[in-house]
Amino acid sequence: MYCKKECIAMLLAGGQGSRLYDLTKKIAKPAVSFGGKYKIIDFPLSNCINSGIDTVGVLTQYQPFALNEYVSNGQPWDLDRIRGGLYVLPPYQGNKNSDWYKGTANAIYQNINFIKQYDPDYVLILSGDHIYRMDYSKMLEQHKATGAACTVATITVPMEEAFRFGICNTNPDGSIYEFEEKPKNPKNNQASMGIYIFTTKTLIEYLENDEEDENSSNDFGKNIIPNLLGNGEKLYSYRFEGYWKDVGTISSLWEANMDLIGEDPILTLADQDFRIYSKNTARPPQYIGKDAVVENSLISEGCRIYGTVINSVVSGGVIVEEGAIVKDSVVMEDVVVKKGAAVYTAIVDSDTVVESGAVVGKENAGKDEIALIASGSVIKA
Repeated sequence: MYCKKECIAMLLAGGQGSRLYDLTKKIAKPAVSFGGKYKIIDFPLSNCINSGIDTVGVLTQYQPFALNEYVSNGQPWDLDRIRGGLYVLPPYQGNKNSDWYKGTANAIYQNINFIKQYDPDYVLILSGDHIYRMDYSKMLEQHKATGAACTVATITVPMEEAFRFGICNTNPDGSIYEFEEKPKNPKNNQASMGIYIFTTKTLIEYLENDEEDENSSNDFGKNIIPNLLGNGEKLYSYRFEGYWKDVGTISSLWEANMDLIGEDPILTLADQDFRIYSKNTARPPQYIGKDAVVENSLISEGCRIYGTVINSVVSGGVIVEEGAIVKDSVVMEDVVVKKGAAVYTAIVDSDTVVESGAVVGKENAGKDEIALIASGSVIKA
Protein backbone atom coordinates (compact mmCIF):
# COMPACT_ATOMS: atom_id res chain seq x y z
CA MET A 1 0.00 0.00 0.00
CA TYR A 2 1.41 3.37 -1.03
CA CYS A 3 0.79 6.64 0.77
CA LYS A 4 -0.17 9.71 -1.28
CA LYS A 5 2.58 12.31 -1.38
CA GLU A 6 2.30 16.00 -2.15
CA CYS A 7 5.66 15.98 -3.95
CA ILE A 8 8.14 13.27 -4.89
CA ALA A 9 11.61 13.64 -6.43
CA MET A 10 13.07 11.90 -9.46
CA LEU A 11 16.87 12.07 -9.39
CA LEU A 12 18.65 11.51 -12.71
CA ALA A 13 21.86 9.73 -11.72
CA GLY A 14 22.77 7.68 -14.78
CA GLY A 15 25.27 10.04 -16.37
CA GLN A 16 28.58 8.75 -17.67
CA GLY A 17 30.54 11.89 -16.93
CA SER A 18 32.99 11.37 -19.79
CA ARG A 19 34.69 14.74 -19.18
CA LEU A 20 35.92 13.39 -15.83
CA TYR A 21 37.96 10.85 -17.77
CA ASP A 22 39.53 8.18 -15.53
CA LEU A 23 37.40 9.14 -12.52
CA THR A 24 34.29 7.75 -14.22
CA LYS A 25 35.66 4.78 -16.15
CA LYS A 26 34.21 2.36 -13.59
CA ILE A 27 31.61 4.45 -11.74
CA ALA A 28 28.83 6.89 -12.60
CA LYS A 29 29.51 10.58 -12.05
CA PRO A 30 27.20 10.92 -9.01
CA ALA A 31 29.33 8.29 -7.22
CA VAL A 32 32.55 10.31 -7.55
CA SER A 33 34.07 11.33 -4.21
CA PHE A 34 33.93 14.94 -3.11
CA GLY A 35 35.08 17.03 -0.18
CA GLY A 36 36.95 14.31 1.67
CA LYS A 37 33.93 12.36 2.96
CA TYR A 38 31.07 12.73 0.48
CA LYS A 39 29.88 11.52 -2.90
CA ILE A 40 28.38 14.00 -5.36
CA ILE A 41 24.95 12.37 -5.00
CA ASP A 42 24.94 13.16 -1.26
CA PHE A 43 24.03 16.76 -2.09
CA PRO A 44 20.69 16.32 -3.90
CA LEU A 45 19.69 13.48 -1.56
CA SER A 46 20.42 15.62 1.51
CA ASN A 47 18.62 18.56 -0.08
CA CYS A 48 15.54 16.38 -0.50
CA ILE A 49 15.26 15.27 3.12
CA ASN A 50 16.16 18.76 4.38
CA SER A 51 13.31 20.09 2.21
CA GLY A 52 10.75 17.64 3.57
CA ILE A 53 10.72 15.40 0.48
CA ASP A 54 10.88 11.79 1.68
CA THR A 55 10.21 9.85 -1.52
CA VAL A 56 13.01 9.78 -4.09
CA GLY A 57 13.44 7.68 -7.21
CA VAL A 58 17.13 7.41 -8.20
CA LEU A 59 17.41 6.64 -11.92
CA THR A 60 20.66 4.82 -12.66
CA GLN A 61 22.16 3.50 -15.88
CA TYR A 62 25.89 3.90 -16.57
CA GLN A 63 28.20 1.74 -14.39
CA PRO A 64 25.54 1.53 -11.66
CA PHE A 65 27.06 -0.99 -9.23
CA ALA A 66 29.05 1.38 -7.00
CA LEU A 67 26.24 3.93 -6.96
CA ASN A 68 23.56 1.33 -6.20
CA GLU A 69 25.67 -0.08 -3.38
CA TYR A 70 26.29 3.39 -1.96
CA VAL A 71 22.68 4.60 -1.85
CA SER A 72 21.35 1.08 -1.01
CA ASN A 73 18.38 1.49 1.35
CA GLY A 74 18.65 5.27 1.82
CA GLN A 75 19.39 5.10 5.55
CA PRO A 76 22.15 7.78 5.70
CA TRP A 77 19.71 10.37 4.34
CA ASP A 78 16.73 9.23 6.47
CA LEU A 79 15.17 7.79 3.33
CA ASP A 80 14.63 4.25 4.63
CA ARG A 81 10.87 4.67 4.96
CA ILE A 82 8.04 2.14 5.06
CA ARG A 83 5.90 4.51 2.98
CA GLY A 84 8.15 6.38 0.63
CA GLY A 85 11.93 6.47 0.95
CA LEU A 86 14.63 5.88 -1.66
CA TYR A 87 14.17 3.59 -4.65
CA VAL A 88 16.81 2.74 -7.26
CA LEU A 89 15.18 2.74 -10.72
CA PRO A 90 17.33 1.20 -13.47
CA PRO A 91 16.09 0.64 -17.04
CA TYR A 92 14.06 -2.55 -17.27
CA GLN A 93 12.38 -4.78 -19.82
CA GLY A 94 8.63 -4.35 -20.14
CA ASN A 95 6.11 -6.44 -22.00
CA LYS A 96 6.22 -4.14 -25.03
CA ASN A 97 9.88 -3.30 -25.44
CA SER A 98 13.09 -2.69 -23.56
CA ASP A 99 15.61 0.07 -23.95
CA TRP A 100 18.24 2.10 -22.19
CA TYR A 101 17.15 5.51 -21.06
CA LYS A 102 17.32 7.50 -24.29
CA GLY A 103 17.29 10.95 -22.68
CA THR A 104 16.30 12.74 -19.50
CA ALA A 105 12.62 12.87 -20.45
CA ASN A 106 12.55 9.24 -21.57
CA ALA A 107 14.11 8.18 -18.26
CA ILE A 108 11.22 9.77 -16.36
CA TYR A 109 8.70 8.41 -18.88
CA GLN A 110 9.90 4.85 -18.29
CA ASN A 111 9.11 5.34 -14.60
CA ILE A 112 5.67 6.93 -14.87
CA ASN A 113 4.16 4.01 -12.95
CA PHE A 114 6.49 4.75 -10.03
CA ILE A 115 5.21 8.32 -10.00
CA LYS A 116 1.56 7.31 -10.30
CA GLN A 117 1.64 4.92 -7.37
CA TYR A 118 2.26 7.85 -5.01
CA ASP A 119 -0.32 10.08 -6.72
CA PRO A 120 1.74 13.23 -6.10
CA ASP A 121 0.45 16.68 -6.90
CA TYR A 122 3.95 17.74 -7.95
CA VAL A 123 7.13 16.07 -9.22
CA LEU A 124 10.61 17.47 -8.62
CA ILE A 125 13.17 16.55 -11.31
CA LEU A 126 16.81 16.67 -10.21
CA SER A 127 20.27 16.01 -11.58
CA GLY A 128 22.69 13.90 -9.56
CA ASP A 129 25.90 15.64 -10.56
CA HIS A 130 25.91 19.14 -9.07
CA ILE A 131 27.31 20.51 -5.79
CA TYR A 132 24.90 22.83 -3.98
CA ARG A 133 22.61 23.17 -0.97
CA MET A 134 19.03 24.15 -1.75
CA ASP A 135 15.71 24.11 0.07
CA TYR A 136 13.36 22.76 -2.58
CA SER A 137 10.32 23.57 -0.41
CA LYS A 138 10.81 27.28 -1.18
CA MET A 139 10.79 26.54 -4.89
CA LEU A 140 7.66 24.46 -4.43
CA GLU A 141 5.96 27.32 -2.58
CA GLN A 142 6.62 29.64 -5.51
CA HIS A 143 5.42 26.99 -7.97
CA LYS A 144 2.09 26.71 -6.17
CA ALA A 145 1.72 30.47 -5.74
CA THR A 146 2.18 31.17 -9.46
CA GLY A 147 0.03 28.27 -10.63
CA ALA A 148 2.79 27.27 -13.03
CA ALA A 149 2.77 24.11 -15.09
CA CYS A 150 6.54 24.01 -14.62
CA THR A 151 9.07 25.97 -12.57
CA VAL A 152 12.72 25.99 -13.64
CA ALA A 153 15.46 26.73 -11.11
CA THR A 154 17.97 29.20 -12.54
CA ILE A 155 21.23 30.72 -11.43
CA THR A 156 23.23 33.68 -12.68
CA VAL A 157 26.37 32.60 -14.53
CA PRO A 158 29.12 34.74 -16.09
CA MET A 159 27.91 36.05 -19.45
CA GLU A 160 30.90 34.58 -21.22
CA GLU A 161 29.89 31.10 -20.01
CA ALA A 162 26.15 31.39 -20.71
CA PHE A 163 26.46 29.60 -24.07
CA ARG A 164 27.20 26.37 -22.18
CA PHE A 165 23.77 26.30 -20.49
CA GLY A 166 20.08 26.30 -21.21
CA ILE A 167 19.08 29.96 -20.87
CA CYS A 168 15.71 31.19 -19.59
CA ASN A 169 14.53 34.51 -21.01
CA THR A 170 11.99 35.95 -18.59
CA ASN A 171 9.51 38.76 -18.09
CA PRO A 172 9.81 41.07 -15.04
CA ASP A 173 7.44 38.81 -13.06
CA GLY A 174 9.71 35.82 -13.59
CA SER A 175 7.54 34.11 -16.19
CA ILE A 176 9.55 32.44 -18.95
CA TYR A 177 8.74 33.49 -22.51
CA GLU A 178 11.67 31.73 -24.23
CA PHE A 179 14.08 28.91 -23.48
CA GLU A 180 17.31 28.60 -25.48
CA GLU A 181 19.35 25.41 -25.19
CA LYS A 182 23.06 26.37 -25.26
CA PRO A 183 22.62 29.43 -27.52
CA LYS A 184 25.57 30.81 -29.49
CA ASN A 185 24.49 34.37 -28.62
CA PRO A 186 22.62 34.26 -25.28
CA LYS A 187 20.29 37.12 -24.45
CA ASN A 188 20.94 36.92 -20.72
CA ASN A 189 22.82 34.85 -18.16
CA GLN A 190 19.99 33.15 -16.24
CA ALA A 191 21.01 29.52 -16.66
CA SER A 192 18.85 26.49 -16.00
CA MET A 193 20.19 24.35 -13.14
CA GLY A 194 18.50 21.24 -14.49
CA ILE A 195 16.04 21.36 -11.60
CA TYR A 196 12.33 21.39 -12.44
CA ILE A 197 9.07 21.20 -10.53
CA PHE A 198 6.11 20.03 -12.59
CA THR A 199 2.45 19.77 -11.81
CA THR A 200 2.09 16.01 -12.17
CA LYS A 201 -0.79 15.94 -14.65
CA THR A 202 1.08 18.26 -17.01
CA LEU A 203 4.32 16.29 -16.69
CA ILE A 204 2.71 12.98 -17.58
CA GLU A 205 0.81 14.48 -20.50
CA TYR A 206 3.93 15.99 -22.06
CA LEU A 207 6.08 12.93 -21.41
CA GLU A 208 3.55 10.71 -23.17
CA ASN A 209 3.30 13.10 -26.12
CA ASP A 210 7.08 13.36 -26.34
CA GLU A 211 7.45 9.58 -26.38
CA GLU A 212 5.17 9.38 -29.41
CA ASP A 213 7.32 11.87 -31.34
CA GLU A 214 9.86 9.83 -33.31
CA ASN A 215 11.93 12.95 -33.99
CA SER A 216 12.29 13.91 -30.34
CA SER A 217 15.58 13.75 -28.45
CA ASN A 218 13.50 12.87 -25.36
CA ASP A 219 15.21 15.64 -23.42
CA PHE A 220 13.74 18.18 -21.00
CA GLY A 221 15.81 21.12 -22.23
CA LYS A 222 15.55 20.33 -25.94
CA ASN A 223 11.96 19.08 -26.10
CA ILE A 224 9.73 19.20 -23.02
CA ILE A 225 10.37 22.81 -21.97
CA PRO A 226 10.09 24.23 -25.54
CA ASN A 227 6.90 22.21 -26.09
CA LEU A 228 5.37 23.63 -22.92
CA LEU A 229 6.19 27.17 -24.04
CA GLY A 230 4.96 26.50 -27.56
CA ASN A 231 1.59 25.43 -26.19
CA GLY A 232 1.21 28.50 -23.99
CA GLU A 233 1.74 26.75 -20.65
CA LYS A 234 2.77 28.87 -17.67
CA LEU A 235 6.47 28.51 -16.90
CA TYR A 236 8.31 30.46 -14.22
CA SER A 237 11.93 30.87 -13.22
CA TYR A 238 12.96 30.29 -9.61
CA ARG A 239 16.14 32.28 -9.05
CA PHE A 240 18.63 30.54 -6.79
CA GLU A 241 21.32 32.72 -5.21
CA GLY A 242 23.42 30.21 -3.27
CA TYR A 243 26.49 28.20 -4.23
CA TRP A 244 26.06 25.86 -7.21
CA LYS A 245 28.65 24.18 -9.38
CA ASP A 246 28.43 21.68 -12.19
CA VAL A 247 31.36 19.37 -11.44
CA GLY A 248 31.38 17.70 -14.83
CA THR A 249 35.00 18.52 -15.66
CA ILE A 250 38.32 17.92 -13.93
CA SER A 251 38.90 21.64 -13.41
CA SER A 252 35.42 22.30 -11.99
CA LEU A 253 35.66 19.31 -9.64
CA TRP A 254 39.05 20.49 -8.39
CA GLU A 255 37.76 24.07 -7.98
CA ALA A 256 34.70 22.92 -6.01
CA ASN A 257 36.92 20.99 -3.61
CA MET A 258 39.19 24.02 -3.20
CA ASP A 259 36.08 26.11 -2.42
CA LEU A 260 35.74 24.10 0.82
CA ILE A 261 39.01 25.23 2.37
CA GLY A 262 40.12 28.49 3.94
CA GLU A 263 39.10 30.43 7.04
CA ASP A 264 36.09 31.79 5.15
CA PRO A 265 35.41 29.17 2.48
CA ILE A 266 33.26 29.90 -0.55
CA LEU A 267 31.33 26.69 0.14
CA THR A 268 30.66 25.92 3.79
CA LEU A 269 29.10 22.69 5.00
CA ALA A 270 28.99 23.66 8.67
CA ASP A 271 25.29 24.62 8.84
CA GLN A 272 23.83 22.25 11.43
CA ASP A 273 20.29 23.08 10.32
CA PHE A 274 20.97 22.01 6.72
CA ARG A 275 23.44 19.17 6.88
CA ILE A 276 24.87 17.19 4.00
CA TYR A 277 24.58 13.53 4.96
CA SER A 278 26.77 10.70 3.73
CA LYS A 279 27.38 7.02 4.28
CA ASN A 280 29.49 6.43 7.38
CA THR A 281 32.61 4.42 6.57
CA ALA A 282 33.35 3.83 10.29
CA ARG A 283 37.05 4.66 9.96
CA PRO A 284 39.19 5.41 13.04
CA PRO A 285 40.15 9.00 13.92
CA GLN A 286 42.81 10.77 11.88
CA TYR A 287 46.37 10.89 13.18
CA ILE A 288 48.70 13.84 12.67
CA GLY A 289 52.36 13.01 13.42
CA LYS A 290 54.48 15.19 15.68
CA ASP A 291 56.60 16.45 12.79
CA ALA A 292 53.78 16.74 10.29
CA VAL A 293 52.81 20.07 8.72
CA VAL A 294 49.15 20.63 7.85
CA GLU A 295 48.02 24.01 6.55
CA ASN A 296 44.62 25.13 5.25
CA SER A 297 43.45 21.59 4.51
CA LEU A 298 40.63 19.16 5.19
CA ILE A 299 41.83 15.83 6.60
CA SER A 300 39.27 13.03 6.83
CA GLU A 301 38.82 10.03 9.12
CA GLY A 302 41.40 7.27 9.09
CA CYS A 303 44.20 9.40 7.63
CA ARG A 304 47.76 9.18 8.95
CA ILE A 305 49.76 12.31 8.17
CA TYR A 306 53.51 12.34 8.85
CA GLY A 307 54.57 14.66 6.03
CA THR A 308 53.30 17.99 4.68
CA VAL A 309 49.77 18.76 3.47
CA ILE A 310 49.00 22.28 2.23
CA ASN A 311 45.80 23.68 0.63
CA SER A 312 44.40 20.22 -0.01
CA VAL A 313 41.34 18.02 0.53
CA VAL A 314 42.29 14.56 1.76
CA SER A 315 39.78 11.70 1.89
CA GLY A 316 39.59 8.85 4.38
CA GLY A 317 42.40 6.35 4.91
CA VAL A 318 45.12 8.34 3.16
CA ILE A 319 48.71 7.96 4.35
CA VAL A 320 51.23 10.74 3.75
CA GLU A 321 54.61 9.48 4.88
CA GLU A 322 57.47 11.48 6.40
CA GLY A 323 59.08 13.86 3.93
CA ALA A 324 56.20 13.59 1.45
CA ILE A 325 54.36 16.70 0.22
CA VAL A 326 50.75 17.13 -0.88
CA LYS A 327 49.91 20.63 -2.06
CA ASP A 328 46.90 22.18 -3.84
CA SER A 329 45.45 18.73 -4.44
CA VAL A 330 42.43 16.48 -4.00
CA VAL A 331 43.43 13.06 -2.69
CA MET A 332 40.75 10.38 -2.60
CA GLU A 333 40.33 7.31 -0.39
CA ASP A 334 43.20 5.01 0.69
CA VAL A 335 45.97 6.67 -1.30
CA VAL A 336 49.55 6.25 -0.05
CA VAL A 337 52.10 8.99 -0.68
CA LYS A 338 55.47 7.53 0.28
CA LYS A 339 58.59 9.15 1.70
CA GLY A 340 60.00 11.93 -0.40
CA ALA A 341 57.16 11.87 -2.93
CA ALA A 342 55.31 15.01 -4.00
CA VAL A 343 51.78 15.64 -5.25
CA TYR A 344 51.09 19.10 -6.70
CA THR A 345 47.86 20.51 -8.16
CA ALA A 346 46.34 17.10 -8.78
CA ILE A 347 43.33 14.87 -8.32
CA VAL A 348 44.54 11.45 -7.19
CA ASP A 349 41.87 8.76 -7.28
CA SER A 350 41.48 6.03 -4.68
CA ASP A 351 43.90 3.17 -3.90
CA THR A 352 46.81 4.83 -5.67
CA VAL A 353 50.40 4.50 -4.46
CA VAL A 354 52.84 7.33 -5.16
CA GLU A 355 56.22 5.71 -4.68
CA SER A 356 59.19 7.31 -2.90
CA GLY A 357 60.71 10.13 -4.90
CA ALA A 358 57.89 10.26 -7.46
CA VAL A 359 56.39 13.61 -8.43
CA VAL A 360 52.78 14.09 -9.57
CA GLY A 361 51.79 17.36 -11.22
CA LYS A 362 53.48 20.75 -11.27
CA GLU A 363 53.88 23.03 -8.27
CA ASN A 364 51.78 26.20 -8.51
CA ALA A 365 50.10 25.03 -11.71
CA GLY A 366 46.77 26.58 -12.60
CA LYS A 367 43.34 25.02 -12.84
CA ASP A 368 43.95 24.18 -16.50
CA GLU A 369 47.00 22.05 -15.67
CA ILE A 370 45.55 19.68 -13.09
CA ALA A 371 47.19 16.27 -13.03
CA LEU A 372 44.77 13.32 -12.90
CA ILE A 373 45.76 9.91 -11.54
CA ALA A 374 43.41 6.97 -12.07
CA SER A 375 42.25 4.68 -9.27
CA GLY A 376 44.68 1.90 -8.34
CA SER A 377 47.69 3.43 -10.08
CA VAL A 378 51.28 2.99 -8.97
CA ILE A 379 53.36 6.09 -9.70
CA LYS A 380 57.09 5.45 -9.70
CA ALA A 381 59.98 7.90 -9.57
